[in-house]
Amino acid sequence: MENLNRKTVAILATNGFEESELREPKKALEDAGADVHIVSLEKGEIKAWDNGNWSDSYKVDKTLSEVSEKDYNALMLPGGVINPDTLRQNDDAIDFIKSFFENHKPVGAICHAPWLLAEAGVLEGRKVTSYNSIKTDIENAGAKWYDEEVVCDSGLVTSRNPNDLPAFNSKLVEEVYEGKHEEQVA
Repeated sequence: MENLNRKTVAILATNGFEESELREPKKALEDAGADVHIVSLEKGEIKAWDNGNWSDSYKVDKTLSEVSEKDYNALMLPGGVINPDTLRQNDDAIDFIKSFFENHKPVGAICHAPWLLAEAGVLEGRKVTSYNSIKTDIENAGAKWYDEEVVCDSGLVTSRNPNDLPAFNSKLVEEVYEGKHEEQVA
């Protein structure tokens, strides 16, 4: 397994994130040695969504106003429907996401999280997957959509749903370990 010591990863999320899509990548990154921060719009806690119901609350480590892309080696975006739909309406969240692409850093997005990538304008010409219901949105943003458990394009790691988490987590850890990808651009 790759050693991510001295690597710091931001997980950008807000209320309504799919619980397994935050919990499991966070654990995989931490197990590989990374320091992982949950970054959100406000201080306190954010509430997970699991199997159609509200679930556990998770402590926010940093607010978006307290951080910069410069603080992190990579970014991870969990899905759910509510979480990315809320975040894509926040200009600071979109700017934060876009800054990782502008600085060639790895980004992981699962399920509905690629909505955020479409909003950030970083999908043109990219190979991507997502939850199948947003396939048209992703293609309209200029991406080539694939129905595969994990798709990696120059540091951008995407997966379809929670069933793909083992493959997503493995590829995300690998990309964070590799570091900057010059082809990872906005």
